[in-house]
Amino acid sequence: MVVEHRFHALDCPSCGVRTRAYDGAVVDGSRYGDRLCALVGRLSGEYRQSHRMVVRLLAEIFEVEMSVGRVGRLRQAISEAVAVPVTEAHQYVQQQARVSVDETSFQQGNADGANPTGTKGWLWVVVTPWVCYFQVLLSRSQTAAQTISGNAFAGYVNSDRYSSYNWLAMKQRQVCWAHLKRNFTKIAQRRGVSRELGEALLKQHEQLFELWHRVRDGTLERTQLLSEVEPIRKSVHQLLTEDADYAIAEGEKTPLAKTVRTCCQLLKLEPALWLFVTVEGIEPTNNAAEQAIRPAVLWRKCSYGSQRAEGSLFVGRMMTVVTS
Repeated sequence: MVVEHRFHALDCPSCGVRTRAYDGAVVDGSRYGDRLCALVGRLSGEYRQSHRMVVRLLAEIFEVEMSVGRVGRLRQAISEAVAVPVTEAHQYVQQQARVSVDETSFQQGNADGANPTGTKGWLWVVVTPWVCYFQVLLSRSQTAAQTISGNAFAGYVNSDRYSSYNWLAMKQRQVCWAHLKRNFTKIAQRRGVSRELGEALLKQHEQLFELWHRVRDGTLERTQLLSEVEPIRKSVHQLLTEDADYAIAEGEKTPLAKTVRTCCQLLKLEPALWLFVTVEGIEPTNNAAEQAIRPAVLWRKCSYGSQRAEGSLFVGRMMTVVTS
């Protein structure tokens, strides 16, 4: 649809100069409507299309001619349009009682001078039942985790074992058992004592999730879960303790040394392994955050990250909008 804008004009009876009305918002504004702008955002965001692919799709399907530069400007306009609700989403997740948190690498270039040292970027996500919040930060530290969750966060956090979450109290944390299963499997693939330990831990993991699936299906009461889990909890503690007691030299890199260090780390986090048993609404895995961040991983693989801070901001805001 082509629209012609006509502005009223008058000729001065004295000097003959013609003066025309002018509306800068109409003349200098975007030639594209809200729906087309939203489509550009959706294609660039949720469907992870490059600038040039968006140009081709618009031309071939809708017969709309658009330059690569215009796609970039529309993306920026869309990012600014959703800035307020995304900020509200961030405030919302920081006030929730239960959240799942995860992060994945997301490269940010220095085309705008915002990353002169070439620091590695990370895309963080906070997941709740209603809202998911994403943000790209040039850090994976505890400070970054506090920026995402809030310094005064008082709820429960489901996450992996990464040290960024060590600022939280143990009574606030639930360590992901899906990640633990990977650790146990890796231990079981080693030889000797490590294999025996890994196989024993995997057996306890299997028994634990048989109980959990019954709770989730409604065939086992939570009060029964407490008593049923206690033997498993004691067995896991005993297995980890026995292997952690093996003497290894500092800096030793043998398979057994790796197993011992893993057991020592798990013993330090032991209270965070069992929060889901006593607190209703807590899951034993961090699958919610893992699944929410998966599209962002695909986006990163297609685009190799962003070139500017504006691009990272667009990624976080669009992921927040479409995932929520």
